[in-house]
Amino acid sequence: MSMGRPRFDPRQQQRQFQIRVNHRIRVPEVRVIDADGSMLGVLQTHEALRKAQEQGLDLVEVNPKSDPPVCKILDFGKFKYEEKKKAGEAKRKQTVVEIKEIKLRPKTDDHDLAFKVKAARRFLEAGHKVKFTVRFRGREITHPEKAQEQLTFVIHETEDLSNVETRAMMEARTMTVMIAPKPAIMQKVAQAKAQREKDRQLAEKEGRILPSEAESMSDVEAQARSGDEKDGDEDDDDDEAEAEAEPVAKPEVTPE
Repeated sequence: MSMGRPRFDPRQQQRQFQIRVNHRIRVPEVRVIDADGSMLGVLQTHEALRKAQEQGLDLVEVNPKSDPPVCKILDFGKFKYEEKKKAGEAKRKQTVVEIKEIKLRPKTDDHDLAFKVKAARRFLEAGHKVKFTVRFRGREITHPEKAQEQLTFVIHETEDLSNVETRAMMEARTMTVMIAPKPAIMQKVAQAKAQREKDRQLAEKEGRILPSEAESMSDVEAQARSGDEKDGDEDDDDDEAEAEAEPVAKPEVTPE
């Protein structure tokens, strides 16, 4: 009987990074840092634990790789809160570049195309890359020049904000192009993010709540998706009938 892969147990990963506290510290001796930051030197673990209990605090292992391990006397609950707060601040300061996909059809009319270009510009201004995908159905694949015209149009309409990262190419029954924000745009995004962080800290002190950037971006995505659904639903039955009635070979598109 073949042996399958063992099940993944998330508790194993949690145990791997678990901080040892108080009686979970099982080495015979540790190097101890007092609550005020002074060094107490190497002590027997039970003695270090007694000193922590006398102060109403915890003995926390802060460097398990040292010989002997380094432990500090502190309030473990407060320590966890501070670590979580630091992780949250580090995450907020990260600049994450996402790829936003906008779908088109060769039959997408000029009004919808302009609407999707507007959404793409907002994505770019927020520091995200944008991937335009033109999907072909049925005999549409025999006229890739229409998709090429659409992608040329969106590149032209966003050239003040973006650079072309990957040129138009065929992938199965789709033609795609990727554009990325210009360095100047990314610099503005970083500055705006720093300002938002200052405003957030000020609002936190004053007890106010600021609207999140994610909410505004979700509105743009919802609008772009509504256009995608409109394009995807139109003429589905007609396209399938055409594909069944007249099979066509995939045209070759040579790189420019």
